[in-house]
Order: sequence, then structure tokens, then C-alpha cells
Amino acid sequence: MAEEAMSGDIYTLTDEDGKEEEFELLATCNYEGKEYYALTPVSGDSEEYVILRVEEEDGETVFVTIDDDDEFDTVADIFEDEVFSDIDYDEETDGDSDPDEE
Repeated sequence: MAEEAMSGDIYTLTDEDGKEEEFELLATCNYEGKEYYALTPVSGDSEEYVILRVEEEDGETVFVTIDDDDEFDTVADIFEDEVFSDIDYDEETDGDSDPDEE
């Protein structure tokens, strides 16, 4: 269902106020015949990302905010479970022990 995480693709998105911001593509997935992108802002050190649905309008690819809560929750779960599950953002290290040492 989810595709391999991609990096390097940069998209300039414009919000409803006309402000432009660059986002890097983290991963894509398909759900019920629709394609979704997980993107993170290029500026800043945030580990957060946004999820947008990809649609075609007048022959152009556009990114659409997901307004349906159930659709968003399902797609977010797909990204978390199948794409980002190997990333542990909360990994703690105490620096006092080495798991390879006995």
C-alpha cells in the first residue's frame, strides 16, 4: 500500500494567504485509488510533516488538504505504520551503557 520513502523532491506550495513555502517529499502512498504525499518543510528543524492528497485539475497536478477526518486518520496511520515505523523519534540514550558490552 505504501511506497518506499523518497527524498530530495522539493515542492513550493502556496497557502491560502499567498505565502509560499518549500517542502521536501518524504514518502507517498495510495489509498482507495488516490495518491497521498507526506511532506516536511525545508526550513526549520521540525520533525513534523503534512499529508496532502494529489489530484489532477485541468491537466495540472495539485495538492489538496484532506478535509475528511476519517480519510486523514486512515492515511496518517498508513504513513506511520508502513513508512515511518522504523524511525524512532523518541529513542532515548543514557550514554552510560553500550548494548554490545556485557
